[in-house]
Amino acid sequence: MARDRLPDPRSRVLVAAGAAAGFAVAATVALPALAHHGWGGYDAGRTLTLTGAVEQFAFSNPHTMLNLRSDGKLWHVVLAPPGRMAARGLPDGTIKSGQTVTVVGYPSKSDPAELRAERIAVGGQTVELR
Repeated sequence: MARDRLPDPRSRVLVAAGAAAGFAVAATVALPALAHHGWGGYDAGRTLTLTGAVEQFAFSNPHTMLNLRSDGKLWHVVLAPPGRMAARGLPDGTIKSGQTVTVVGYPSKSDPAELRAERIAVGGQTVELR
């Protein structure tokens, strides 16, 4: 008759460590995907043009963003990723708080104060973002 053996406590630690490592890898891969959104949340059938003063600007991944005060309303504007901004002639430091810009883009379907910019005019140049 076979004897039942208790598992070695070290094997439980190794299994737990392996599970934790697997979870960490899965979370690392999944979180950027959750942070990045699709463009289906914007109304591509309606184009808005906003001109105003930049209140805040963030040159970071996954998308460069700015807050724009236009006609008394504060808009959250989603721009292109930093690499594309730089490649198109708008590197970090080109857009500053207080500067006047014009953006053309699509309004969010769920947030009445958000716009996905397709084009931006700043400092005498107009740049296509997509």
